[in-house]
Amino acid sequence: MSMNRREFIQLMSIASLGGLLPKSSFAANKQASEMYDIPSFGQVRLLHITDCHAQLQPLYYREPHVNLGFGEQANKVPHIIGDKFLQQFGIAPNSAAAHAFTYLNFVDAAQQYGKVGGFAHLSTLVKRLRDSYGHDKTLLMDGGDSWQGSGTAFWTRGQDMVGACNLLGVDIMTGHWEFTYQDKGVIANLADFKGEFVAHNVTLKDEAALSDSKLPLFDTNSGQVFKPYTIRKLGGVRVAVIGQAFPYTPIAHPSRFVKDWTFGIRDAELQKLVNLLREKEKPDVVVLLSHNGMDVDLKLASKVIGIDAILGGHTHDPVPTPVEIRNPTGVTLVCNAGSNGKFIGVLDFELKDGKVTGYKYNLLPVFANLLDADKDMTNYINNVRKPYLKQLGEKLAVTDSVLYRRGNFNGTFDQVICDALRTQLNAQIALSPGFRWGTSLLPNQEITYEHVLEQTCITYPETYVRELSGAAIKGILEDVCDNLFNPDPYLQQGGDMVRVGGMNYSCDPRKPMNQRISNLTLEDGSPIEANKNYKVAGWAAMNAEPESGKPIWDVVAEHLRQQKQLKLHKLNLPKLLNVDDNMGIAEFNPFTPPKVIDETPAASTHETTSVQITKP
Repeated sequence: MSMNRREFIQLMSIASLGGLLPKSSFAANKQASEMYDIPSFGQVRLLHITDCHAQLQPLYYREPHVNLGFGEQANKVPHIIGDKFLQQFGIAPNSAAAHAFTYLNFVDAAQQYGKVGGFAHLSTLVKRLRDSYGHDKTLLMDGGDSWQGSGTAFWTRGQDMVGACNLLGVDIMTGHWEFTYQDKGVIANLADFKGEFVAHNVTLKDEAALSDSKLPLFDTNSGQVFKPYTIRKLGGVRVAVIGQAFPYTPIAHPSRFVKDWTFGIRDAELQKLVNLLREKEKPDVVVLLSHNGMDVDLKLASKVIGIDAILGGHTHDPVPTPVEIRNPTGVTLVCNAGSNGKFIGVLDFELKDGKVTGYKYNLLPVFANLLDADKDMTNYINNVRKPYLKQLGEKLAVTDSVLYRRGNFNGTFDQVICDALRTQLNAQIALSPGFRWGTSLLPNQEITYEHVLEQTCITYPETYVRELSGAAIKGILEDVCDNLFNPDPYLQQGGDMVRVGGMNYSCDPRKPMNQRISNLTLEDGSPIEANKNYKVAGWAAMNAEPESGKPIWDVVAEHLRQQKQLKLHKLNLPKLLNVDDNMGIAEFNPFTPPKVIDETPAASTHETTSVQITKP
């Protein structure tokens, strides 16, 4: 009896659950073909990566189990997680797609499907996607946060990633963490970058212009630091790409790094630019390459007309299907392609008479086991890492639980950082920034010095110890909480809640500023008093001048050397109030048994990890 395609895929799924796929080259090749051989559609293909955070090697990365949304974004993409996410997009539980897009059954699924990302495997996929469609009809775009996040990136000041992106074939990029190498470092790296860097929203400060700043400008009349847009002709189609760098760069990082430059969302200026392009350049497609964060992009798309697609980053949201924002001139697609080299977005446009008439979109997970490593990229990565291998490979400890970072409130690796700050610096309380980058480790995995660098490698890593009043501690928590949960996306800067060690608190995200945080207590349950001082350790200070303490990676590494066998069985998590009806939260404590997902998705189950949408 013959077997149809759906039956074959179901059989492959059963085989994979039994652990058979990694042992069968035929099955693996078949699965790769089903996943990555995308039918051509339209006349233009846009490839999009973002937020790879300098991760050249394959890795594990756990998606969040808490990603709350409020206001207009409550219970909407990207603030839907876990089993509700599977139901939203019609993804089968326990499938490769379920593992790629959610945290569900993370450890078992990671052992089954293997690592994700890695530039050598990503390179193979990029070539496959470009060659099958026509290289002259594709663009590869990088949404930023590429030069930061690893030891080799830190030691080479991002040069390792410039070389890797050149080899990958990145055509156009914008930035965020790139700016933490300071203005001169950005300019130096871009001199070696073979693509184009675009950012319409970065200008020279007036006072810097008056002081005759020696930094180069794209346009001395407007003060624009970088080229605001570029136009590429792809197989006869004119594609305009506008850059939108992270608008809050001088606020999210020490302002001394970019002291002469000013940023911002600048939606009114963006509208003028789009209008000018449409009128004079007459592109067939207009794309915004954005590092705003998805909620900001969704609001921006409702205010600025004339943009066909926003390819976004910053908030690390892997969204299988673009959100369509309708406006008076048509539809703007809002896309976000995850992080850590784990995904690549593929957007194919169909055009007629100079207008977009249809599209197909696939957000493809990069499974290292299903893609051969590109030889040239492999050689490049090996050469980049070679001088540092001994230091990177130092074995510090073995973990007994999964270590991860992503989540609105605390992650297990964040707890390790906080515990290290408290024990090594003899502090009552630890505060650690809620950065969304940082790889994951499985139980019984050796923690190396490289893993610590992947969680902590920034250009302002110095630790500190201060006496802070209870009122000041509450004020810090309130400020960060408002940045994360303000109902106006334009007032959000991305990132997650500051992580805490040695204390607990309650949080009601729905309340207004300065009313969200309450019931602050120390580890022993005693209340934190407003007028009493406490010894607080932290890192990544926003001072005008660097702190004088040891780099955070040395503090964490020493803590782990002393542990040898890391036993982590609790997190300093807040008590959350009024979030029971929110689809952005599931099991809150990772040390409780996970939920068993046995529901059938509301939509039809996908046979591959891609989602295809065609707009007539």
